[in-house]
Amino acid sequence: MFRVFALLLAFATPAFAQDAMTADRLADIITDIDPDAAMTANGIELTIEDIPVLVVMAPGADRMRAMVPIASVDDVTPEEMNRMMQANFDTALDARYAVANGRVWGVFIHPLAALERDQFLSAIAQTVNLARTYGTLYSGGAQVFGGGDSNDIYQGLIDDLLNRGQDI
Repeated sequence: MFRVFALLLAFATPAFAQDAMTADRLADIITDIDPDAAMTANGIELTIEDIPVLVVMAPGADRMRAMVPIASVDDVTPEEMNRMMQANFDTALDARYAVANGRVWGVFIHPLAALERDQFLSAIAQTVNLARTYGTLYSGGAQVFGGGDSNDIYQGLIDDLLNRGQDI
């Protein structure tokens, strides 16, 4: 087992170190997305489709976090909280619903150095989609991982719509 791990590490380390994401490189990617992005004490704020996004980087800890504020926790019903947890299992994808400081957030958390540009762009889209679909589909995108509760919920919605439709 150790030999396999050491072999994988030996092959992965040079490419990983050479292509490591840095805070400066991530900032460049963010300003390409939104030229009006602003540096703050906590990171970089940008806007995607009128949705505010905060990206926080901690290079010393090799972490980054993209966050979108969604709602006040005080306004969340137990049913909505349950639905968010179901979505975290199968429809939120790489982003997640989270609660901190009295707010519901859409978040994506990842090691900074291992982050790839396309992965970050996908993560931003998923995080924004969590905010956009909060209260309806609770989805990070068009995919459902499966094995969770969301497929049945979506099928119930489809069945309901079909029952409302006219016979053709």
